Formats: sequence, structure tokens, C-alpha cells
Amino acid sequence: MRTMWKLLGLAGIVGVAAGGVLVARDQRRRRAYTPDEIRDRLHQRLAEAGDQP
Repeated sequence: MRTMWKLLGLAGIVGVAAGGVLVARDQRRRRAYTPDEIRDRLHQRLAEAGDQP
């Protein structure tokens, strides 16, 4: 029974670490854009949304 709790705790720690890696990767990807690229993408998305009924 004790071993099961240890494995469950270890699995929880691994899950939190994996989530942190995903968040860090997403933030890195977002920071890679220049302000001009972000503005262009927003204008593009606005134009696409305006075309839809």
C-alpha cells in the first residue's frame, strides 16, 4: 500500500513538471513574435472573422 502512494506521488510530480514544460514552450513561442507580426496576424484574423456571416 505504501508503494502505491509513492508511485501516485511520483506520477503527480511528473505530471506537474510536464505541464510546466508545456507552458514554458508556449510562452517561448509567443515571445518569438515581433509586434509587427502580432499586429499583422490580428488584422488577418479580423478580416477572416468579418467575412463570416
